[in-house]
Amino acid sequence: MTQIEVLVALNMACDIGSTRLKKLLEYFGKPQEILEAPQEKLNAVAGIGENIASRIRALKSEDISKEFKSAQRLGLKILTPEDAEYPHNLKYIYDPPIVLYVKGELEPEDSLALGIVGSRRASFYGLSCAQRFAEELSAHNFTIVSGMARGVDTAAHRGALKAGGRTIAVIGSGFNNIYPQENVGLAEEIAASGAVISEFSINTQPLPQNFPRRNRIISGLSLGILVVEAAQNSGAMITADCALEQGREVFALPGKVDSATSFGPNTLIKQGAKLVCAVEDILEEFNLLPQEAKKEKVENTDKANAVISQESQVYELISSESIHLDELLEKTKLDIPRVSGILLSLQLKKLIRQLPGKQFVRNRG
Repeated sequence: MTQIEVLVALNMACDIGSTRLKKLLEYFGKPQEILEAPQEKLNAVAGIGENIASRIRALKSEDISKEFKSAQRLGLKILTPEDAEYPHNLKYIYDPPIVLYVKGELEPEDSLALGIVGSRRASFYGLSCAQRFAEELSAHNFTIVSGMARGVDTAAHRGALKAGGRTIAVIGSGFNNIYPQENVGLAEEIAASGAVISEFSINTQPLPQNFPRRNRIISGLSLGILVVEAAQNSGAMITADCALEQGREVFALPGKVDSATSFGPNTLIKQGAKLVCAVEDILEEFNLLPQEAKKEKVENTDKANAVISQESQVYELISSESIHLDELLEKTKLDIPRVSGILLSLQLKKLIRQLPGKQFVRNRG
């Protein structure tokens, strides 16, 4: 059995994820040995437990074969983090999907992406703004990422398509159960000029617990998230939390104080998210001035990737044990203004904190 077949099989077993997969690989060494392991050895791996171990043992070769045949019939590609097409931004989050089912094409320039999320019961104002921002960002060469849900998500995808731009839909089910049903046609439109992706095996139902997992992929694909109308404890707010945990920017469109769907963005603004009134507010955050918008998209993508790479480089050097500013400068080979800016950004995102004597340490959790 090939490595991709093993990963698809483990993904079909449910609740494996990249974190548990790492623990399994540390214990067994090779992916193939995981499927061949007896129940008691699987139980011994931290975080697996009897339930998941039983599911792994229950996997049959004919089920795996059927999955690949279904993918071929539906015109899907199956990617793992080892594949060149696997999205660059997503590869480096804490728990990237171990497999991605893709309909359409993922392109390198999709690294310059912004997620637009919001209420399924959005007002006319919210729907209009979601579509307008998607159109204008598409004109500035951003790929628009959303979840293809009713309301704001659908408006964002439509805006990108109207502008002739690229858009990526991340679904919370398998491709045999596109949800909501009325967006099956939209999924085909998106796949024709972008991509529809899912980490869930093909027959997975759109279960409520799938969507919080889906949300981390929306933010993981994006450089930032724009929240357009969101109620308290909504999926859009979960996506914003994921974005902060992943070191992404969070933008919010202010709303009326007496509207329930304004709670989310207004709260985010109070907590430090950037208030957005026009697309220039987003471009400014990424140092992409309007007059530069017509430059080749690949140039902007390289700049965006460089920013993420430098921030990740600094963050990886900071652990639960404090490290001095001078040591960070020596190890990163970056200048003081750049490192200081990155450290400030990481502190604002509550990923690190500064101790006396120019020492820095990661925040717990």
